[in-house]
Amino acid sequence: MENFIIKELKTDNVLRELNDIGFDKSYAENASEKYKYKNIKIFDLTAAQANILKQTALSVGADCATPKGTVAGNIDSADCILGGSLSQLNKIAVKLGVQPFGLRKLGRKIEDFLEITDEKETGKTKIMGILNVTDNSFSDGGLYLDYDTAIERLNQMIEDGADMIDIGAESTKPKSEPVPISLQIERLIPLLDYVTDNNIDIPISIDTRSAEVARECLNAGATAINDVSGLTFDKNMVKVIADYNCPIIIQHSKGTPDIMQDNPQYENLMDEIYKDLYEKITFAVSNGINKDNIIVDPGIGFGKTRKHNFEILRRVEELKGLGCPIMLGLSRKSILDMQDADNGTKDIYTLALNAIAVENKVDIIRVHNVILHKQLLIMLGK
Repeated sequence: MENFIIKELKTDNVLRELNDIGFDKSYAENASEKYKYKNIKIFDLTAAQANILKQTALSVGADCATPKGTVAGNIDSADCILGGSLSQLNKIAVKLGVQPFGLRKLGRKIEDFLEITDEKETGKTKIMGILNVTDNSFSDGGLYLDYDTAIERLNQMIEDGADMIDIGAESTKPKSEPVPISLQIERLIPLLDYVTDNNIDIPISIDTRSAEVARECLNAGATAINDVSGLTFDKNMVKVIADYNCPIIIQHSKGTPDIMQDNPQYENLMDEIYKDLYEKITFAVSNGINKDNIIVDPGIGFGKTRKHNFEILRRVEELKGLGCPIMLGLSRKSILDMQDADNGTKDIYTLALNAIAVENKVDIIRVHNVILHKQLLIMLGK
């Protein structure tokens, strides 16, 4: 036969493809590791560590890109890109176990990393509904400031299929000013009392940077905190989260809301977001927060240009290496470049971008229009 037909496989389910061609089923699962490829970046190695890593990679048929000058030892620190199949990367991790210069620890970290990022079954994407009880939020400021209207909105999102609700009493849009703690509490507690009094069991997150607001709301029945500052705005927030042992959404942002959109610049966007979130996770865990309670958010629109936001959307799966669920909030934001459009139109384009987010394995999408996104997840089988 000389009429050769060739196609590329673009699938996460290599095992199924092997079974479809009649490959030996007793070995198919192990063999599938040879057809799953990863390029992983390892930061801040010494020249000696980088050289040994490269030679180890080459010994199993993989490769490792290192900076110029590494072989001669002319650099103090090296970021390396290690590439290969899962099978090869696991072999590298094992081989590093007998190497000097702390590489045994790196081998264990690579093994853990591969386990985290090679999810056998991806969980269902959850929908977080947004309830802003503010007078200046960018898309619905003032719409739900009234108690009765806020309760109606809350119940509608639950009926529409929200998995959780995020309630905020302080806008953190660009150029916004802080809202007094007392006013935030005044707006939030009656809603939490309603949730408790009516035995509503859907998780309620509170969007706040204030430890005092967080404490009062957790006492009133809130189940999680969404801190857009990533535990940096209020030094007491980390203790509150640790004391209450509750979920915390840690976001990356470049600067505070009043200045964050003043010409934000990055040398390497995804590296900087990754490292920032890694450091915040480390800080949280070292201060008593259970890592299982941490959700990360790359912060679409928080100190990013539109180009930055699209790069995050395309590469958001890279954050899986942090070992925490990922939340993404792009609903009606400037990434759409539709400031003058009505919310209905914005929601349609938000839906299109969130379809990409879902396919890129985002765990939680934070949205204004719940029912539209519920229909999307049903359609995608997610």
